[in-house]
Amino acid sequence: MKTRTVKVAPSILSADFTRLGEEIQDAERSGCDLLHVDVMDGHFVPNLTIGPPVIRWIRKITKLPLDVHLMIEDPLKSLEDYRKAGSDWLTVHVEAARDIRPALDWIKQSGAKAGISLRPRTALETILPYLGLLDLVLIMTVEPGFGGQSFMADQLEKVRRLRSDFSGMISVDGGVNQETAPVCIAAGADILVAGTAVFGNRNRAEAIAGLRGAR
Repeated sequence: MKTRTVKVAPSILSADFTRLGEEIQDAERSGCDLLHVDVMDGHFVPNLTIGPPVIRWIRKITKLPLDVHLMIEDPLKSLEDYRKAGSDWLTVHVEAARDIRPALDWIKQSGAKAGISLRPRTALETILPYLGLLDLVLIMTVEPGFGGQSFMADQLEKVRRLRSDFSGMISVDGGVNQETAPVCIAAGADILVAGTAVFGNRNRAEAIAGLRGAR
């Protein structure tokens, strides 16, 4: 059986925003594969983070693909702004609109990679009709929008089920660290989104290599 190459996507939400440029460039030098950018609108989730202007600035300082996770209501209204800002991957939540298909269609037509995510309490069946449109499925192993939560190992069953039916990338986000990375990889994850596990470690290269090689 061919061994999958696991990618590591540091979540910039855990970086030091007073020196964000340096943090991003350090993660890039340390060998990460892409950057995970969490966008929260204060409505779909209670917290509020960044928007297109910051993503536009990030795009100028790194060549890494930007994996932009949109935790926002009615994302179709804002997709063009995020794409123009430099997003390479755009991931929307299935719960964010009554019909998420138009948003996925727009992302594909824009030339970006299309992703979908779902809250832990949302059944996997809700995204199955869209698998043919997707490059990425993002499985949340914490409730989106809240920090400091415990890793929900039961959510890995969604990864296992997807792995047999979905040929695209499967990403796991929430509480991913040296202890939880092996079970994520064993379940079938292609991308590990890690915040504190990378930016909370002074040796980012060691942290990234450790996550990627966890078995």
